[in-house]
Amino acid sequence: MHVQFPPKLAVLQAFWDEKIGASSPGTCLCQESPGSMEEEESLESKTQDDTTELATHSSDDMLYCEAEAPSNVEKEKTTQEDSETDLEIEDTERYYTTGQRELYLEACKLMGVVPASYFLRNMEEPHMNLNHHGLGPKGTKAIAIALVSNTTIIKLELEDNCITEEGVLSLVEMLQENYYLQELNISNNKIGLEGAKIISDFLQGNTSSLSKLKLSGNNFKEDSAVLLCQAMSSNYRIKTLALSHNDFSDIGGEQLGQMLGFNVGLQSLDLSWNHFHTQGAVALCNGLRTNVTLKTLDLSMNGLGNEGALALGEVLKINSCLCYLDVSSNNINNEGATRISRGLELNETLQVLKLFLNPMSMEGAVVLIMSIKRNLKSKMEELDIANVLVTEQFIRTLDGVCAIHPQLDVVHNTMQGTSTRKTFLKWTNPMKLIQSYADEQKTTVLEFLKSLNPTGSTTMPVGEFRKALVQQNKVPINRYQVRELIKKLDEKKGIVDFRKR
Repeated sequence: MHVQFPPKLAVLQAFWDEKIGASSPGTCLCQESPGSMEEEESLESKTQDDTTELATHSSDDMLYCEAEAPSNVEKEKTTQEDSETDLEIEDTERYYTTGQRELYLEACKLMGVVPASYFLRNMEEPHMNLNHHGLGPKGTKAIAIALVSNTTIIKLELEDNCITEEGVLSLVEMLQENYYLQELNISNNKIGLEGAKIISDFLQGNTSSLSKLKLSGNNFKEDSAVLLCQAMSSNYRIKTLALSHNDFSDIGGEQLGQMLGFNVGLQSLDLSWNHFHTQGAVALCNGLRTNVTLKTLDLSMNGLGNEGALALGEVLKINSCLCYLDVSSNNINNEGATRISRGLELNETLQVLKLFLNPMSMEGAVVLIMSIKRNLKSKMEELDIANVLVTEQFIRTLDGVCAIHPQLDVVHNTMQGTSTRKTFLKWTNPMKLIQSYADEQKTTVLEFLKSLNPTGSTTMPVGEFRKALVQQNKVPINRYQVRELIKKLDEKKGIVDFRKR
């Protein structure tokens, strides 16, 4: 099924046509009274700065005034800049916002739904979170009608609202006209195959400004994967795509692998909690061989196994883009860890590798860290093997690896009775150590942290920050204390901010 989207401003036009037929004259927000033509003629002789002119615009003008808000406002300023005051301009802007609220309320009446008070209160905020509001398809349509003319909301979250394919259609029609919305979350909404068809047709158009799309938990199966991958193969606008908690298996993996081979825009892909096994893993890795844009890939909670690990190891040898890879809980044992390690010996871009909850032992962990040690060009900053119990011998080996790669942090589980585990709780709070040094030098903690950054700024990539702290000799601090310090500095997306201590 190919969905034919209505022409420009179809959502508002359809709303208006339906409202005209459903209401009596004089009851609609923007409907003209029989004498409106005479009123307009009598107002033609008035100056352009007469603000009452706004109240007598035609119904189409009232509904459409926000669709091109920036250009319209700019034109109005150009023609009236000699007569309008700042106060009049502010009044006009408030009028637009008020019109949006009233439009939403009228849309709710038409749809027969209760208005969402949170939406009304936050229409001027950039982030609109309507998760778990029970909107349904009709409530979603009312939201879509109001958003056609909204220019402030850039992130819209509608997770768990049972919007179904009917609500999806309203949203994509709105996105044909709204060029301000950049992020959309419609996860867990029972969209299914029909919704996938609508989204697929929409994505193939490359017509909106949407760059982040979350579609997790929507009962997508292999037929949905075919549609979505067909669209994403030619889509260059979507940078982040979440498809976790769906029912994709190996056939879906083959489709996604082919898509990755063609796509030239996607930077982050979440495929966790699906049903990929060896065949799907191999197909995905084949796509990664030629992909030159994907930086983040989450394949956790699948069933890649050792054969999938072998395919990952081979692609890591040649892929020069991937920075973050999560294959936690994928039934990868020591054999699979060895196969991945062969890729780590040659890879020069991967920074984070998560292997948590895989059935490997310390033997597999040693193979992994030694492969990083042998790669002098390795950019690895975090290796997560948190479920693996290690001994003091492993920790001494890790010390040698970190001497070569001071930016590296390996998250592991230490066996009972080791000296490292016994002394862990005795370590001084790293922030107190830095504070003591700052007091002695009659400076501040912020200034000390900024001194670690060659640029002197208050933000710094995690790997560079860890390396700088380990290598400095002013404050005695080990890599475990550095890890705790990074947590306190609210590390997010690989960046620490010294101002958030």
